[in-house]
Amino acid sequence: MLGLKSGVYAMPTVVDSVKKAQDAHSAALLAKAFEVCKQRLVKAETLVLEGDPKEVICQAVEQVNADLLVVGSRGLGKIKRAFLGSVSDYCAHHAKCPVLIVKPHK
Repeated sequence: MLGLKSGVYAMPTVVDSVKKAQDAHSAALLAKAFEVCKQRLVKAETLVLEGDPKEVICQAVEQVNADLLVVGSRGLGKIKRAFLGSVSDYCAHHAKCPVLIVKPHK
């Protein structure tokens, strides 16, 4: 007997709707962060990129010649981090500039 594969497929309109919502959320979040930096006289640049976060972040650091990369840490435990990987850990070891890792507030 042949094995059956199942999958979930979204209609293009649903995919487009989700993409637009993600884009709007990203734009609002970056605008707020940019304004905070501006108020504190911190030169900042914002980008919205797609792909594997750890790879894309490190590539962007090189492209914009960043002086400092600030990344958040979700505070995963050792076991979860081993399975899921850590974007902040990857960036700390591969980014071409100093990296500041901000841990979550307790």
